[in-house]
Amino acid sequence: MSAEPVLRLRGAAMRFGDRELWANLDLDVAPGEFIAVLGPNGAGKTTLLKAVLGQQALSGGEIEFLRRPVRRGHRRIGYIPQQRLMESGTPLRTRDMIALGITGHRFGLGRETRAEKARVDSLVEQVGATTFAMAPVASLSGGEQQRARVGQALASDPALLLCDEPLISLDLRHQRGVTELIDQQRRTTGAAVVFVTHDVNPILDAVDRVVYIAGGRFTIGTPDEVLQADVLSDLYGTPVDVVRTMGRIVIVGGSEAHDHDHHVDHADDLDPEGPVR
Repeated sequence: MSAEPVLRLRGAAMRFGDRELWANLDLDVAPGEFIAVLGPNGAGKTTLLKAVLGQQALSGGEIEFLRRPVRRGHRRIGYIPQQRLMESGTPLRTRDMIALGITGHRFGLGRETRAEKARVDSLVEQVGATTFAMAPVASLSGGEQQRARVGQALASDPALLLCDEPLISLDLRHQRGVTELIDQQRRTTGAAVVFVTHDVNPILDAVDRVVYIAGGRFTIGTPDEVLQADVLSDLYGTPVDVVRTMGRIVIVGGSEAHDHDHHVDHADDLDPEGPVR
């Protein structure tokens, strides 16, 4: 790719005690590129996002964001977490949640400037939240809450969007809606996307490349290159079959292999440090 990478990993490695999650990871993520990070529970997918966020130090190698070493709290990295329903009674409104992406770095509460108000109003419209902008976030459906989180993540005009299983617990309609929203934003703004998921099917049409991590190893390529029986069998070290049916991909076989199918109820990524909060 000719464009200067937004994100660059060289020789990146992550180890916890005697357990090596991955090592010698070289990856350049171009502006506007959509990268899916796949693999079984505990493979190190969420830990990879933590490393990019500056929340988890590498055990080897380096990561650069916009040509500088990663640091915690970079304003141009947007983060979309797993869907977690707000507790009933939480007074935060949808618009306020989105606005935190702009004003949340300031100490205490303050009035929005005219420019900030215009930016928040624009984001509310972009993520399709106009009809519930003044509603308490806790009263929204899971899909509506995720739209608000996408708006919050986009508020600082990120060059990179990190998505940590944002479709978990959403029904198919809301999975499609959130995926289309993220895809539309990266095409419009040129933000790169690194999207951790157990199920590639809802995002398959948007994905440019796959990073598949399993058993301390990884492989990188287009979905057609990586999601093949021989490639994944070699990665897992055990026979794995890749079944394509009705436009969906199901990966089966081996004690660690898993289905990329929305009918399967996937658990959260069980990385040693737990999910990113």
